[in-house]
Amino acid sequence: QVQLVESGGGLVQAGGSLTLSCAPSGRTFSIRFMGWFRQAPGKEREFVAAMNWVDGSTYYADSVKGRFTISRDNAKNTLDLQMNSLAPEDTAVYYCAAAPYGSMRNVGNPYDYGYWGQGTQVTVSS
Repeated sequence: QVQLVESGGGLVQAGGSLTLSCAPSGRTFSIRFMGWFRQAPGKEREFVAAMNWVDGSTYYADSVKGRFTISRDNAKNTLDLQMNSLAPEDTAVYYCAAAPYGSMRNVGNPYDYGYWGQGTQVTVSS
């Protein structure tokens, strides 16, 4: 099993920045991909960004390209999401997810991830 704990959410004004972190624990050697998804009220869970935990390749949703950066902090062993130029439409609960070896078909498909964090709220005021 893999456990994921997110941190770093909060309230920020439009145009501001926020960094989310996700700390994996447990059978972390089994992780192949990690990603961030978000879900706004009344909407489906949406892909934000993902990283191949082995080779560092990154993937982004078009809506966040150029504004968000996904990265791995090897010293802290965390998956980070640096979010810049935030807009009210970025308001959502942000979830960290992990996929073990062999389960990934499409990094943007939440069903390909087997482990999820509890989520952290990001609210962007206009």
